[in-house]
Amino acid sequence: MRKRLMIVNSGGDCPGMNAVIRAVVKRASQEEDWEVLGSINSFDGLLSEPLDIIKLDRKAVSGIHVKGGTILQTNNKRDPFNYPVKQEDGSLEYEDLSDDLILRLKILGVDAVIHIGGNRSHKISAALYKKGLNIIGIPKTINNDLSVTDYAFGFQTAAQIATDAVDKLVTTASSHNRVLILEVMGRNAGWIALHAAIAGGAEVCLIPEIPFDIDIVIEKLKSRYVNGRGFANIVVAEGACPKGEACVPQLGVISRKLSEELKKHEFAADIRETILGHLQRGGRPIAFDRILATELGVRAFELVLEKQFGVMVTHQQQKIVPVPINQVINKYNQINLDHNLIKTARGVGISFGD
Repeated sequence: MRKRLMIVNSGGDCPGMNAVIRAVVKRASQEEDWEVLGSINSFDGLLSEPLDIIKLDRKAVSGIHVKGGTILQTNNKRDPFNYPVKQEDGSLEYEDLSDDLILRLKILGVDAVIHIGGNRSHKISAALYKKGLNIIGIPKTINNDLSVTDYAFGFQTAAQIATDAVDKLVTTASSHNRVLILEVMGRNAGWIALHAAIAGGAEVCLIPEIPFDIDIVIEKLKSRYVNGRGFANIVVAEGACPKGEACVPQLGVISRKLSEELKKHEFAADIRETILGHLQRGGRPIAFDRILATELGVRAFELVLEKQFGVMVTHQQQKIVPVPINQVINKYNQINLDHNLIKTARGVGISFGD
């Protein structure tokens, strides 16, 4: 009798998701007694009527590693412990369908689940494992905010996209003597902003880990202008905030707020904002993320064979290491202020507004 593996991805889309799906399937195809299924649109595929699942074989995953997005689709609003169920009157009620999910997997003859996701997704993984589900996690997030693993796939591509944006904004800022503000994603972590600021040569980098003082930011900007001429680029993470204020990540808010503050302080230069938004999630994954996703996918399936469940595969010092999921989700991966990249940024004159 053939054994069955189910792949579920959840959370936001991310460059490299297709590469990891392909890696799992290609590794599993080397075992005669395994077949792989995929749940469409996160847990929807397993909880919908009728079921919406597909068979994943070599043909289904051929060539998908170079493509962005995911052939399985994804969703960040499908927590099986708090799942939206449509009522007879058309309203939505949120119900715990985790037992139903596990039952359906048993009926399908699924022996194990590989769950691809970020921080919030793997809190679901941990809860399902506690209920007895054979589950293994794979780290996926452009924000790089999962602890224990050095990198999650998707981050390096997002950082490259953000760096490309800085490169382009530098030329237009210098042409027009402007201050250009680039807002990037990251939630409560400043990894994308920090990498893009260093790689792109920004003058100011504002991140959630270091609340900024607007007067210090202005002081740095003034140093870039002589007789009204000059330019400066600011990279700001969506979760950055001024000193004394709570950091609440909300796409598009901080860049406009920063621009308004600079204008209130009558900074003389023309100021424009660019919100990079979901461009950071899209497009072809760079080589680093394709390779990392492939490493993680292959190792995840091998852990299924070894029956090591309740773990997440992580990248640690060039090795792929299984770590208990609870160890990963109990700590949020923000930038340590002693991190070498913080020291490097300061060393080349980048201001954090502190």
